[in-house]
Formats: sequence, structure tokens, C-alpha cells
Amino acid sequence: MDGQIQTVSGAKLQILNRDFIKYIAMFTMLLNHIAHVFLTRGTIRYEVFEDIGFFTAPVMCYFLVEGYFHTRSKLKYGFRLFLFAVISQIPFWLAFEQNGLNMLFTLLCCFLILVTMEKVEGTLPKIALVLPLMLVTVYGDWGIVAPLFTIYFFNGRGDRKKTALGFLVCYFIFAILNVQNYMNGEQGNWTAYAVFHGLLSGLGILAAGVTVLYLYNGKRMERGKNFSKWFFYLFYPAHLFILYLIKIGI
Repeated sequence: MDGQIQTVSGAKLQILNRDFIKYIAMFTMLLNHIAHVFLTRGTIRYEVFEDIGFFTAPVMCYFLVEGYFHTRSKLKYGFRLFLFAVISQIPFWLAFEQNGLNMLFTLLCCFLILVTMEKVEGTLPKIALVLPLMLVTVYGDWGIVAPLFTIYFFNGRGDRKKTALGFLVCYFIFAILNVQNYMNGEQGNWTAYAVFHGLLSGLGILAAGVTVLYLYNGKRMERGKNFSKWFFYLFYPAHLFILYLIKIGI
């Protein structure tokens, strides 16, 4: 199929369909959000839950690219992202008590980057349009990193080596950013600790890469496709609001 990574020789490993991988990503995202809402930063449980959750964003970006090229209507696809980004914003603010934009807004910017890269001719015009979209994501979840994932996956469509390179590059970018965060954070500037923890924090990204490259069979669930489609959109604002209600004791 156009845009999908061709299967490897060990096809028996490819046992996971797209929807099942998305369900895994929803669960890992939930663990990450539980850590941020309820757990104490710096504790082992917090760090484990947070790092497991880093599996989710690269999976979202990968399937965003795949969905972009397989959707029947790019306009409807973009509108759904916009609609649920708006719906999710207040639950996002309530759950995390911060003023940034939620992940669906970041994915919406990534979607617009895909439109630009597909439709706009010429390198300079593309850069002129893509850079502002990337900068907007600085104010959102997974800012800059998610657009980089999206660009790498767009350029690597159908090419296993390019896609693997995209995962590796983004892993190191993410790890370097986290090293800096840990050096400036509550743990102080113990460089060895920061480097170790920064590299460890990106293991979720590598796990996502292994899942997509070696376990994904390129298919959707045979049953419940429509349910899964809307569940993924609804789960995001719903789980954030439920976490908020639990946090305030309702």
C-alpha cells in the first residue's frame, strides 16, 4: 500500500494492527498523565510512568502521516483535529493547571505541515510556511519534536531505513532536551545523572519505533473500525476531564 512501510522478512513478528497500537498508545499516555496530575516529580513511580508515556507521541505522528494519505477527505480529517483540539483545551488546562495548548493542537499544526509539504512547490516557500507552524507548537505539548517526527515520517514514507532514522534522530533530540531539563531541574546539575536520565527518558520513543517497524502489520481492526476511530478522538478530552474530577475529589 502506498506510504506504508513494506513488511520485513520476519513477517511473523508483525502481529499488531493500527488500532491495537493506538490503544496501547492511549494507555501509555494515560500513565504519563497520571504521573503529571497525581504523582510527585522525581520519584521512581513518577519517572517510570512519565517515560512510558513518551511512547505515545511518535505513534500519533506516525499514524497522522499514514492517515493523511489514506483518508477519504483531508478537509474532514483536519476539521476533526481542530474540533477535538478545541473541545480538549479546557480539560487540558484543568487537569494540568498550565496555559499551553494541548496535544491535538500540536497534531493540527503537524497536519498543516503535511498539507504544506504536499501542496506547496519549492523549498523556500515550504520552509517559510513550515517554520511558523513549528514555532506555534512551542506553546503546545511535544512542541518542535512532534513536527520533526511528522516531517521525518513524511519523507520516509514506504522506506524502512528513513523511518528508522527518523525515530533515532528524534530520540536523540528528545534526550538532549531532557538532559538540559534535568540539569536545570529539581535534581540539580549533576551531569552524569542528567545524561543517564535524559537517555532513559527517550526509551518510549525507541519502543514506538520497534513497534511500528517490526510489529505493525499495516492493517486496521477487521471489526469496530468506526468505534475505534471516534474512541481515539473522544478519549483525549474525556480522560483529561476525569483526571481533573478525581484530582478535586469528585
